[in-house]
Amino acid sequence: MVRLTVDLIAKSSSCLKNKGNGSLAQYLKKVTHLNFSNRNIEDIGDLSACRNLSVVYLYDNQIKQICNLNYASNLTHLYMQNNDITQIENLSAARKLCTLYLGGNSIMVVEGLERLRELKELHLEGQKLPQGEKLLFDPRTLLSLSESLCVLNISNNNIDEIRDLVILRSLTHFFATNNQLQDMQELEVVCSQWPQLCRMDLSGNPACHKPKYRDRLITVCKRLVDLDGKEINELSRQFLINWKASKDARKKMKEERLRTAQMVRPFPEEAPAVLKTNSESQDRACANKWREDEKAGREVLCERADATGDGCLQKPRDAELCDSCQHFLHATVHTD
Repeated sequence: MVRLTVDLIAKSSSCLKNKGNGSLAQYLKKVTHLNFSNRNIEDIGDLSACRNLSVVYLYDNQIKQICNLNYASNLTHLYMQNNDITQIENLSAARKLCTLYLGGNSIMVVEGLERLRELKELHLEGQKLPQGEKLLFDPRTLLSLSESLCVLNISNNNIDEIRDLVILRSLTHFFATNNQLQDMQELEVVCSQWPQLCRMDLSGNPACHKPKYRDRLITVCKRLVDLDGKEINELSRQFLINWKASKDARKKMKEERLRTAQMVRPFPEEAPAVLKTNSESQDRACANKWREDEKAGREVLCERADATGDGCLQKPRDAELCDSCQHFLHATVHTD
């Protein structure tokens, strides 16, 4: 088993090159960057002598546990992607940590980051999860990152919902490709609560095939400049925003008309009978009221038709009723 220790650091080319005539203790005290990526390392030993470490590269190894970093109060960047880590732990002392890479591990729950109030980037893509499982989020961790986290990468983690992430109001970059997101309404609600979001990639999710997918997200994300790798120009955004506003206004107007109609006719089932009665009475009243049509010569015109401008209610001079009135009178006699 290869273990990262002070002795291994002492044998590294970086140490031999930069130590000079000073002692190993002096070198370890002043070293700020440590790069032991792709060295088959399985464990992290005692590195407390390296108290000024700010950047550590340990990606592409076989590390199973994050440990022995309690001393690292100056650590700002930690790269531990593509290892065998199953749990996020032992990072509470790294209060200055702002960038954390943990993609390609076997983490099932995003947790243990409650003390990292300055964390701005969190990369968790491609966890090696059991069949049918998805990456989960501890609400306490999300709450602690709500004001600081700007970049979140959770691609390839079988995630089917993101409503718990709505609390991350400082997000500027969100990457969730190749998951199982399909609820467009949820996406709109969550993304609308990220006012600083400027880049987002959701390609490879079922939602991408929904009608108006791109238009709907561009409309709710006011600062988005790139969606799924495609740039968004301001002219297109403004057009979509205006289109949505117009659509919402028409919908509101329609709803107001329906409410008004319900107030005027509180009992809709009775309205047709009332209208029919009024119409039949009106036709009866006009049936015997005729005048000669000056233009028609040999025809006369129903006064009701004359008032409404309906010239089709003409009849021959020797007829008794107009066709329309006769129709309603026959209907009345039949129903009686």
